[in-house]
Amino acid sequence: MFSLTVRDHVMVAHSFHGEVFGPAQRLHGATFLVDATFHRAELDDDNLIVDIGLATKELGGVLADLNYRNLDEVPEFAGINTSTEYLAKVIADRLAGRVHDGGLGEGARGLAEITVTLHESHVAWASYRRAL
Repeated sequence: MFSLTVRDHVMVAHSFHGEVFGPAQRLHGATFLVDATFHRAELDDDNLIVDIGLATKELGGVLADLNYRNLDEVPEFAGINTSTEYLAKVIADRLAGRVHDGGLGEGARGLAEITVTLHESHVAWASYRRAL
């Protein structure tokens, strides 16, 4: 299996519900380093996994919808704990939508999976991997 990763970052504010989150129940900011990894069994006709420029552009577009937002005020996240794990899934699903819509080019139709990893810090990160 081949893989290619592009990287960006996103800055959000949010809070959590539940005592398990301790002081993070209060509104706080988070800056995530975001890796999007695209997987496929065989290279396309140009010997690519996916066009790096398009992958970078589409990841940036997905993150732009979240960047500098208080997620507690975004209707689709109402009442949801926007944990690192949960946000990795949201970003992966949105990237998958862009693959299906052709945003990453025709060659991306051969992708098998996407993995999104959010680095919360230099010692903690979470990933979500989904099939396409």
